[in-house]
Amino acid sequence: MAYLGNPAGTLRVLDKYKFNFRKNFGQNFLIDDHILTKIVDAAEITKDDLVLEIGPGIGTMTQYLCERARQVIAVEIDTSLIPILEDTLSEYDNVSVINKDILKVDIRALADEYNEGRPIKVVANLPYYITTPIVMGLFESHVPLKSITVMVQKEVAERMQTGPGSKDYGALSLAVAYYSEAKVIATVSPNCFIPKPNVESSVIHMTVHEKSPVEVVDEAFLFQIIRASFNQRRKTLVNGLSGANLPGIDKDRIREALGKMGKSETVRGETFTLEEFAELANYLKK
Repeated sequence: MAYLGNPAGTLRVLDKYKFNFRKNFGQNFLIDDHILTKIVDAAEITKDDLVLEIGPGIGTMTQYLCERARQVIAVEIDTSLIPILEDTLSEYDNVSVINKDILKVDIRALADEYNEGRPIKVVANLPYYITTPIVMGLFESHVPLKSITVMVQKEVAERMQTGPGSKDYGALSLAVAYYSEAKVIATVSPNCFIPKPNVESSVIHMTVHEKSPVEVVDEAFLFQIIRASFNQRRKTLVNGLSGANLPGIDKDRIREALGKMGKSETVRGETFTLEEFAELANYLKK
């Protein structure tokens, strides 16, 4: 089986199976060997690793992963791609394809079954319409993860690794910083895909923290505070949080917390660092 990381190989497979792209699954297949190699290199895949690939498509990146990893689990939602994957991955005995929605897969059970519960590496060319739910689902479920290396829309990658004061800074930026250290590896042109997306893409690598950089009394409460702070960006933190109907959190309590932190009552959430949000959440939780 020839590698699919080129236009000719991909078109040959698509034609053989008369495959029709489905917009509702956000399908854009990579056709650039250089980018594929860059992704797998960034993920630092070794023969010790179990890799979870989300949305393998016709198996283009899966082939590269199988060459490097001990075992690859590829989760594909589109039933019509399963016979294609059986064909394109037929030479590899270290891959298992699961025909399921990744948001409904028990990843911890996969880590237990295939990797003795040890941390796994996630690699994916993610559908843009569902990037944030997938990434947040991986983080918030606390499944054992070593790293996440994904292709996402360029604007989303910028939101993932930006800091306070930027227009892109928000709940996603803070979640990524809480759970991992993120680094953009490459910017990818629409020409590297079939069909071409309407936007530029980026590859971002997130090394998952063994221990979060901040200590919080209640992690779920921290993210309630963060989301409420960004739901209406133009509001002050006092107004944003008091309007979020969080139990026991009123304007006086928020003002008191900000005063203890040496912050003005007119401060906005977009100026707060992760450390400051953690301090605020811990105070409000007391």
